Amino acid sequence: MFDTEATRRLERVALSRAPAHALMARAGQSTARLALALYPHARIIWVACGPGNNGGDGLVAARHLHLAALAHGGRPRVVVTHWLGDSGDESRLPDDARHALAQARDAGVVFVEQPPASHDLAIDAVLGLGATRPAQGRLGEWLTQLRRSPSPVLCVDLPSGLDADTGLLSPVPGAEQAGAHSAPGPRHTLTLLTLKPGLFTANGRDAAGDVWFDDLGAQRQPSEDATAWLSGQPGPTPGARGRPHASHKGSFGDVVVLGGQSIGVDGAGMTGAAVLAARAALHAGAGRVFVGLLQANEAAADVAWDPVNPELMFRRPERLLDALAKTVGSVVCGCGGGSSVAAILPRVLSTAHSLVLDADALNAIAQDTVLQTLLRHRAGRGAITVITPHPLEAARLLGQDTNAVMADRISAAQALADRHGVVCVLKGSGTVMAAPARTPLINPSGNAALATAGTGDVLAGMIGSALARPRSPQTPALDVVASAVFQHGWLADHWPADGPDLCASALAASVRYL
Repeated sequence: MFDTEATRRLERVALSRAPAHALMARAGQSTARLALALYPHARIIWVACGPGNNGGDGLVAARHLHLAALAHGGRPRVVVTHWLGDSGDESRLPDDARHALAQARDAGVVFVEQPPASHDLAIDAVLGLGATRPAQGRLGEWLTQLRRSPSPVLCVDLPSGLDADTGLLSPVPGAEQAGAHSAPGPRHTLTLLTLKPGLFTANGRDAAGDVWFDDLGAQRQPSEDATAWLSGQPGPTPGARGRPHASHKGSFGDVVVLGGQSIGVDGAGMTGAAVLAARAALHAGAGRVFVGLLQANEAAADVAWDPVNPELMFRRPERLLDALAKTVGSVVCGCGGGSSVAAILPRVLSTAHSLVLDADALNAIAQDTVLQTLLRHRAGRGAITVITPHPLEAARLLGQDTNAVMADRISAAQALADRHGVVCVLKGSGTVMAAPARTPLINPSGNAALATAGTGDVLAGMIGSALARPRSPQTPALDVVASAVFQHGWLADHWPADGPDLCASALAASVRYL
């Protein structure tokens, strides 16, 4: 994926190699072809065009759709609204867009002042890459209609108002309130020349819908100036039958889960968070899983058990802390840890070989410079650390507010990775994964069904299990983590419609060997 600056560089090279107007011609034709393929029976197509080259792409698409309609008895009917800017001066259009406008007129495309009262498909070619102007007046009205449209919308390159780099969607007056009472129709985006990271994180996934790609015939090296990569689906996992026959439980590593404060300051316990992480680690393939509940009654700690997964081994945290230096596997620390987790973090940070820090462990580190120093020192001695913050936890670690993190999720994740020498998993729509000296990854799997308590604990356990397993030294930790994050989202994407509702305990039980 390429940000705006890198895309502009590639665009300049592509333009220099192509005949005049060729790149826009390819973009518009590709848009029309996709529109007809997706909605071949559309009777009225509204093409909304802005004053730049994105609008020019839309004009070319409108011409092709109009000519296709003439060849089939005048169906579909193509209606174009074209905003020329505040001045209304056609001479100020970019050369390619001005040429596209002339061609559309010559072909007999119908231009109107206002969108049709109803339409079967809308094509959003209003604002393109790098557009920063606020959507006001007629432009704002069009974007409001596009965002509220119950009919399908096909966006050219980007949904208008979406930041290609960050995935932030600019507000449109009235669209948000009205949108709350409507049911927007299917969304598609044909992104051109490059994939843009903003399409896959923050507001991007909702705004873009299904993403299609056309490189417009441009030639480049795959990794040239890449801003981020989409993390792909890992290869098929072997499952139990694929494990060597001579395996034993020690072959797949131990996971130690420390958290689940039994009694919090308000008298409420958070034991479930640690148990969820432990169950997920077990189902993901860990050989053994130990659980240390913080502030548990000492007499009961060693005889506690989980009736759902009695394989989990509960121990006093002190016993597990003493064994950390010898443990071959990983530690998951912080799930439901409450205020008690701060007391054990110095030993955990100093002794755990592979460590996943979640929830209250991250909050404790954000408040303590000594813990931050111990965290940074782990990278120097070759220890692996993964942090799994949601945006508020990331903001605390960075000393910012949540809005600043959400304004650029990729940069925030990379800053955390670089500052602390860790793999950062910044959770949310389009989870961002970053590591020092690596191009960030964006996870394409998952959906809003994961927006329920405890699913983050399940993810922490899955990552802990993946790190516990012996692997080749050539396999980077970031790639191991990305596989676990992908499967976590994949399970939600493929949740059976006739099965139980997706909740954290059901999700943990559905995890399979990574």
